[in-house]
Order: sequence, then C-alpha cells, then structure tokens
Amino acid sequence: MKVSALAVALMAVCSASHAADLLTAYQEALARDPSYAAARAQRDADQEKRTQARAGLLPQIGLQASSNWNQADVTMTGASSAMARDYNSNTYGVQLTQPLFRWQNWVQYEQGDLAAEMADVQLKLARQDLTLRVAQAYFQVLYAQDALDAVTFLRRASEEQNKAAKASFEKGVVTVTDVHEAQARLDLALAQELTAQQQLGLARANLARLTGSSVVAVAKLPAAVTLASPRPATADDWLMAAGLNNLGVHLRRMAQDMSELVSRRAAAGHLPTLDLVASRGVQNRTTMGADRIEASTVGVQFTLPLFAGGYISSQQREAAMLRLKAEAELDDARKGARLSAQQAWLNVTSGLAQVKALEASQKSSQTALDSNKLGYQVGVRINIDVLNAQAQLADTMQKLSKARYDTLMAQLQLKAAVGTLSDEDVQQLNALLVD
Repeated sequence: MKVSALAVALMAVCSASHAADLLTAYQEALARDPSYAAARAQRDADQEKRTQARAGLLPQIGLQASSNWNQADVTMTGASSAMARDYNSNTYGVQLTQPLFRWQNWVQYEQGDLAAEMADVQLKLARQDLTLRVAQAYFQVLYAQDALDAVTFLRRASEEQNKAAKASFEKGVVTVTDVHEAQARLDLALAQELTAQQQLGLARANLARLTGSSVVAVAKLPAAVTLASPRPATADDWLMAAGLNNLGVHLRRMAQDMSELVSRRAAAGHLPTLDLVASRGVQNRTTMGADRIEASTVGVQFTLPLFAGGYISSQQREAAMLRLKAEAELDDARKGARLSAQQAWLNVTSGLAQVKALEASQKSSQTALDSNKLGYQVGVRINIDVLNAQAQLADTMQKLSKARYDTLMAQLQLKAAVGTLSDEDVQQLNALLVD
C-alpha cells in the first residue's frame, strides 16, 4: 500500500511539473493565461456588436395585447339627456415594421462592423503582449539559472582557493591574511548562491503563473549561439514600418474611422425616416352585445424631425470634439510606435555589440584566471589576485548571459513595434534552444 501511494504521488508531481521549451510555454500560456483568456472573451463579446447593429436593418415584429374597461357618456343630437355606456374591450394583434430609409441605422451597421474588426485587432495586441510576457519570463528563468551556475562556479572555486590558502598557511608560505581573504570570498559566494537560488525559484514561479504548470527544467540557449542582426539593416526602415503597421497605430486609425461614423450618425438625426408598417389585430368589445372586429393594415410611415430640444445638434458638436480627440490620439500613437521601434533597434544593435565584447572579455577573464592560478602556485601571484580573477570571470559570465537574453528580447520588441511579431518568431527563437 505504501509503495502504491508513493507511485501515485510521483505521478501527480510529474503531471504538474515538466521540462519545457519556449514554444511549449507559449502554447500553454495561450490556453491558460488569465489575461489572454479575458481578452479572447472580450473579443467574442465585441463580435456581437456586428449582429446587434445589423438588427436595425431587419424587420421588427411585435405582439401587443390589452384589456380595458371603458365608461362613456353618449349624447345623441336632439336627445334631452346623455346615455351611459360601460363596456369591456380586449385587443390583441401583431405588427411588423420594416425600415425603408433610416440613414442612422445604416451608419450604425457600419459602426458595428468596424467595432468587430477593432476587437480582432485588440486580440492581436493581447496575443502580441502575451508573446513578449512569455518570452520575458522564459528568459528570466534562463538568466536566473545562468546566474546560479556562475555563482556556483565561484563558490566552488572559492572553496578550492580557501583550501589552498589554508594548506599554504600551514606550510608557512602565506600569511593568515590570505586565509581570511579566501574565507571572506567563500562566505560571500555562499550568500550569492543562496540569493541566486531564490531568484531562480521566483523566475520559475512567474513562468508558471503564465503557463499554468510548474517547470522543473527549460531548454537553454547554447553558449556558442550566434545572434542574427535585424533585417532590414537600417533604422529608418523600421521606423517607417512602425508608423504604418504598428498594431496600436492600426487600432487608433480604426478609432478615427469610428469617430467619423459617430459624426455621420449624429448628422443623420436631422434626416427623415420611412418605414413599412403592417399589422393584423382583433378587438372584442362587449356593450349591449358582443362585437368582434378584425382588421389588417399595410402602409408606410414617414417621420421628419423638426425640433428635439437641441439634442441632435449637441450630439453633432460632441462627435466633432471626439473626432479631434481621435486624430490627436492617432498622431500620438504613431510617435509612440516610432519611439518604441527606435528604442528596440538601439537595444538590438548595442546588444549585439555588447555580446561580442563580453564574449571576448570572458575568454580574457578565463585566461587571466588560469594565469593567476599558475602564478600563485609558483609564488609570483598572491591569493587576492586569484580571488579577484575568479570574481571577474563569474561577473563576466553573468553579464554575457544577460546581454544575450536582453538582445533576443529587443529583437522581439522590435518586431512588435512594427506589428509583425507572430508565432513563427517564437518557433524560430525556440529552434535556437537545446535541452
């Protein structure tokens, strides 16, 4: 029984925790992330605006029924007194109204169609945002793991140097200061390792919040990876594309179109309307006897607004101000998109240069560490030189790791700024990773 219970527990852990790559994490986030689920539900809700607006062009059918008690005094011509008549009447019928000309309804239909299209763009924005959030969380896990590996290397190297310092002190080769320095660096490395472990745990928890499942291991970026330069290779091309194709700009452009429709709909309030009206009804009336009247009518109904207390004119002024607001927001969105593209472009280009410089620095730091170790063994270097070289190498390893992930994120942000970030980009980036 104990073995069986243990097996069940292990299966439960395995089902909740698993190894993952970037593409798997992204697919899980698409299915489970609450923010994206809310955006998808909002899009589905906004799609109904198209159907709601179309209803204004279609026939409206209604059933009416009423029951009334009537009391009337009837005076006949030449009669000396009035005659009271009390009776009950019951009426029921059905009426169909088909708009023939209601310009505001046609404009409303265009508004509903545009609102549904805007909902699609908003969902694309949410998906793009999710892509960036998942990539950022995934890279945070990778960097936290690399940082932990770097400080673990430093801790192990400090342990070895501490042992060597103690052995040398016992032989009378070095002073007690060397022992104290080595111990201090070891204590610092141990503290850094604990902090790095905590940061890794937090990074994994953040990724799990997006994917809905905990991750025990992730595919990593190989050390020998070559990061590609952006294409096209000029910043102006990216800035121009951002001003035209950025999803935020596209949404603001649609909002400007919506403001034009709002203005047209407000102006339509001054126009006449024409409806086809058909009805069929029955009236039962009980007076001296019982009467039953059945009637059918078909006709057109013309309405011309003359005065609405200034309501329609106020709507037109409001629409004009909203149109100005939409124009200003579109201009601001274009500027913001270009700025985002410029920032991402600079981050990519400077990041690539920084990665190249740090790769050279890591090689130099490793060579310097090897040289200091050899010099310490032959007595031309002191303990602090080796300790400093170890710390320098560990620091360079962390900086190189961060520069790589920041550059990859900047590449994604650059594509997002021009509105081209897609699932294919996630697949291409995932292809760089190895288990």
